[in-house]
Amino acid sequence: MTYSLLSSLILFCLVSSITPGPNNMMLMAAGANFGVRRSLPHAAGVVLGFTIMIIIIGLGAAQLFQSYPLTHIVLTVASVIYLLYLAYKIATAAPKINEPDDAGTPITFFQAVAFQWVNPKAWTMALAAITVYTPQPTTSYYVIVVSLIFGAINLPSISVWLILGVQMRRFLTTPTRLRLFNRSTAFLLVMSLYPILILY
Repeated sequence: MTYSLLSSLILFCLVSSITPGPNNMMLMAAGANFGVRRSLPHAAGVVLGFTIMIIIIGLGAAQLFQSYPLTHIVLTVASVIYLLYLAYKIATAAPKINEPDDAGTPITFFQAVAFQWVNPKAWTMALAAITVYTPQPTTSYYVIVVSLIFGAINLPSISVWLILGVQMRRFLTTPTRLRLFNRSTAFLLVMSLYPILILY
């Protein structure tokens, strides 16, 4: 891997990881509703799940989509429907301002890992990382290198959104404010699908 290719990969990882997307919107909502400690499994699941996703795609899934394009379209449609459902759940979540700190159920580590497979942005990022930033012909070595670089950059990038959500807790001191925040986050989650939808 040349220095130029590596530099481009790092920049791509940073920009794609830190810009708004389903993972970041959901982590911001988690930070605001549950705080850092209870949201750490969610964040860890995002990083590990996406890293594993890149490896699996690099070792064969990308070739499957090239051979059978319809499978990618079907997956994208199913993912968008699921994300719209999640946006609805966030928008209609009952405010828990006056309930104990352990009220509510944050996304678990394994749920966050599994979520990457229905996240259209994650699919787009992983496919681009493998097809554009790995030297051809792609080998397992390059796939592992790309996945580790992405994981290392992904963690601090998504943590920004989690901390942003936590910092907003000081303003979300009434049920009305929290309800408005959740609805705004749900709207942003839906809007984060726009770059994916315009491709079709």
